[in-house]
Amino acid sequence: MTVESTAARTPRRSAGTKAGTTGTKRTTSTTKKAVGAKKSTEPALVQLLTPEGKRVKNAQFDGYVDGITAEELRGLYRDMVLTRRFDAEATSLQRQGELGLWASLLGQEAAQIGSGRALRDDDYVFPTYREHGVAWCRGVDPANLLGMFRGVNNGGWDPNGNNFHLYTIVIGSQTLHATGYAMGVAKDGADSAVIAYFGDGASSQGDVAEAFTFSAVYNAPVVFFCQNNQWAISEPTEKQSRVPLYQRAQGYGFPGVRVDGNDVLANLAVTKWALERARAGEGPTLVEAFTYRMGAHTTSDDPTRYRHDDERAAWEAKDPILRLRRHLESAHHADEGFFAELEAESEALGKRVREAVRAMPDPDHFAIFENVYADGHALVDEERAQFAAYQASFADEDGGK
Repeated sequence: MTVESTAARTPRRSAGTKAGTTGTKRTTSTTKKAVGAKKSTEPALVQLLTPEGKRVKNAQFDGYVDGITAEELRGLYRDMVLTRRFDAEATSLQRQGELGLWASLLGQEAAQIGSGRALRDDDYVFPTYREHGVAWCRGVDPANLLGMFRGVNNGGWDPNGNNFHLYTIVIGSQTLHATGYAMGVAKDGADSAVIAYFGDGASSQGDVAEAFTFSAVYNAPVVFFCQNNQWAISEPTEKQSRVPLYQRAQGYGFPGVRVDGNDVLANLAVTKWALERARAGEGPTLVEAFTYRMGAHTTSDDPTRYRHDDERAAWEAKDPILRLRRHLESAHHADEGFFAELEAESEALGKRVREAVRAMPDPDHFAIFENVYADGHALVDEERAQFAAYQASFADEDGGK
């Protein structure tokens, strides 16, 4: 099965059951079934497009994408290409000193675009700091994203204008925000859903466990979308959980499903299904998008220190953009003219983003000391003076900077 629920679990035999009774036989039969179930080496994975671009059938989720048109497929491809392009530009800008930091989404485009395009306008999104593709789907200008990482704004967009909350840097806390918002949606009787994005590392946070508990108890219309990119900075997923992450939903009483995170169609279908459940009053769902972080955790990270090149190479063969391109070509849904035009559009986007960032003001280096205490504090004043002296040490002999 692709979806697991606690409703299917068999109660354990009570301590009072005697050997040789009918109850013992039922328990033995159940035990045999459980042992047989353990023989499965891989968790169920929803996949609609193979890495070679071949469309495969799935009885549960086909209905959510069977009617997709060639134009819509090209649109998904365009979304992924343009998202990857401005993400690459942002990484370059950080290396050139234009941004303080950048968290790349390289390799996760299908998970973000597929789920992002499954949303309705009235649904509400609570992202982390890496959901650049979802931001693109919600109409947030990439320049606003980069302004935050340059340090010249605190987000730069109105969350209510796009139903896309500001980026959350604190790991996992947005799942609680999403749950509370979803509970409010339910009380208002609104026909909309909420989605919260987080990573495999965040799944170990207490905030996420609390969000699961509250959402289950209050039947909140929320989808928990976990992008399992295999690495929580330098910690592999096997050090985060003894079971596949989607199975954690069982303990809270709602369904979980693992989807091929590099398959944009599968992410679109599964997210549509989960959102429909939420809107229908069926409560939360955990979606684990099984994908891979092709680049560094952020530009301050060096992944070569903790993972091997052959691992990356194996995932490159599952590239989400190449996968959809193969499908478009084999189905004759796109020609070379389309790809050439898109390449030109992507370069124009990179140029626009680059020029927008370079036109931004420099960040105020001393803003960090403001608004910490309402009436000021001696320690903050001391730290400000130390930082000012450090900054002054970079002045040249003529007094310039």
